[in-house]
Amino acid sequence: MREPTASYPRVRVQGDGRQVVSQAGSVLLMETVRKSGLDQAISAALSPWRKPRAVHDPGKILLDVALAVALGGDCLADIGMLRAEPAVFGPVASDPTVSRLLDTLAASGEKALRAIRAARAEARQRVWQLADQEAPDADGTVTVDLDGVLVIAHSDKEDAAPTWKRTYGHHPLMGFVDHGPGGTGEPVATLLRPGNAGSNTAADHITATRLALAQLPKKYRRGQRTLIRCDSAGGTHEFVAWLAQRGRWLSYSVGMVITEAIHQHVLQVPASAWTPAVESDGEVRDGAWVAELTGDLLDGWPQGMRLIVRKERPHPGAQLRITDADGMRITCFATNTADRPIAELELRHRLRARAEDRIRAARATGLRNLPLHDTAQNKVWLEIVQIALDLLAWMPMFALTGQARLWEPRRLRFRLFSAAGQLVTTGRLRILRLARHWPWTFEITTALERLALLPNPG
Repeated sequence: MREPTASYPRVRVQGDGRQVVSQAGSVLLMETVRKSGLDQAISAALSPWRKPRAVHDPGKILLDVALAVALGGDCLADIGMLRAEPAVFGPVASDPTVSRLLDTLAASGEKALRAIRAARAEARQRVWQLADQEAPDADGTVTVDLDGVLVIAHSDKEDAAPTWKRTYGHHPLMGFVDHGPGGTGEPVATLLRPGNAGSNTAADHITATRLALAQLPKKYRRGQRTLIRCDSAGGTHEFVAWLAQRGRWLSYSVGMVITEAIHQHVLQVPASAWTPAVESDGEVRDGAWVAELTGDLLDGWPQGMRLIVRKERPHPGAQLRITDADGMRITCFATNTADRPIAELELRHRLRARAEDRIRAARATGLRNLPLHDTAQNKVWLEIVQIALDLLAWMPMFALTGQARLWEPRRLRFRLFSAAGQLVTTGRLRILRLARHWPWTFEITTALERLALLPNPG
């Protein structure tokens, strides 16, 4: 009879290893910071908050926290993983110093937030120029998706309140630039709101859109090259009128609530007016049709608005709603894009679902909860989260190709950032040697080569 074998090999552990670096793959994020000029921009923006004789630069402290969040941290104390590797990350501030800076920025209110956002916008413009054909505006247009996020509070925090899903916490409204099917996306707006904030609040959608537009290069801050896309929470007269206002002229694709009037119009649409919906590859979408509604439904709405409705067979087991008709699931959206087939416009609006992927990535990158008590502190934390998400979007845009370009934060951490290495010093040169047997070492080294080819800022 054979003796049972152990599932894992036995190893002897000793704590006296030298020149061994954990999270060695994070050099990809640090190189992205350098090439984007984000370190210089934030350092300059936060210089008014640097005290005389201060050892640590406020911009470096904020970036260190953002790097820790990008690597999987979810609180200020997780900056300790960077402090443990000074040969890679340089001098890192202590926990009390980090807390004092965050309190100082929070006390400065909107002034500090505007400074951080201005630095991010400056770096974003450079990043898109360097990315060239991989940038989200490569086709001359930019798509911004707005969506609300529920963030659960596990303790009593300022402005935490019961949410519409019967949970307790906050209800921030976020905006993301869509990178299209070949990429991910990057955050451009986060508006922190109480948990009981309404979904159809036009003022909040206008504020979030203003924040998003301020993050874009100036040529996209007005005009129809910028598409604002959101679900039915944005389907209000005030918000749609603001988007289409003279001098702003933004494109929009906004979901609409199925009212009784829309429901009755759908029932009257003749069979010949329905057009088959399509998929991204151009194939017909099985069991789905679209039509355009006209008439008095458009009274009171901005001129040029089109109202497009889709009917689709519900999935097996799905329950119909009271607004559905003839056994079909009914959805509706409004747009001001003219001279394009309604099936193409419906597909464009349906692709708004990619915002859910961005929200999932944000939850995995510091948005699972808000770690601080005061609202002003958590607003600064959300800016840190956005910086981390920016880096996680910019690095693949610069340096990864193929399926790796689509990896979400969790996979980037497991495969790239968590790689271990050996730091070798020869003279004044420091060399980080990655494990040869690690399956993704080639992706890391080739990505660093692509980053090295990019010009340095300034």
